[in-house]
Amino acid sequence: MDRGAVANRVLIAQRFLSALGSEGERVFDLSHNTVTPKKIEGDAYWLHRKGAAPSDQGPLEIPGSRGTYSYLVQPTGIDPIGNVFSLAHGAGRKWRRSDVKGRLSAKYRPDDFLRTDLGGLVICEDKALIYEEAPQAYKNIDALIQDMVDADLIRVLARVQPVLCYEIGRRQQWKAEYTECRKERKPGKAVEKTAKKTKARKGVRKRGRA
Repeated sequence: MDRGAVANRVLIAQRFLSALGSEGERVFDLSHNTVTPKKIEGDAYWLHRKGAAPSDQGPLEIPGSRGTYSYLVQPTGIDPIGNVFSLAHGAGRKWRRSDVKGRLSAKYRPDDFLRTDLGGLVICEDKALIYEEAPQAYKNIDALIQDMVDADLIRVLARVQPVLCYEIGRRQQWKAEYTECRKERKPGKAVEKTAKKTKARKGVRKRGRA
């Protein structure tokens, strides 16, 4: 289990509830990059999922993009070994991140993505990311869900509509805050390095004058 990712999601949820002045209870949490022990037909294995959702832990959500529906589904449990106890964890990208802005910037401005076709609100101050996560960059989630239904892998419990999507504040601001935080954590080393550089410069000047 990716404990770092789980802890990060818990922190995000706590901060969100705090901002609303509310309380909540975690009823669902899902990781899709994991290494877990698994017994299959009496033998012990390590099951490595990279971008795959577990099909052996009950109902789960399979997300689309910020501008499409997501689906709450129930794995059927039919032939679990055949699908390696796993399902698709989302719609999946259609375009690489580095390609999206070039494909869409001539037609769309960043502000065009702040409201989705479903009426959802998008909060994203990073102009690169606003393109990278555009709904157009993802595959058709409805087709993906239907394929898994047709393959008897899942049954659909509910369709979920995104109302608010918060992605990130300003990337440069975050980098500046992170750098400042690191300096505060290691002031002694920073001062020591600065002192060494100053001495080196003085030595160069003295040799130059001689």
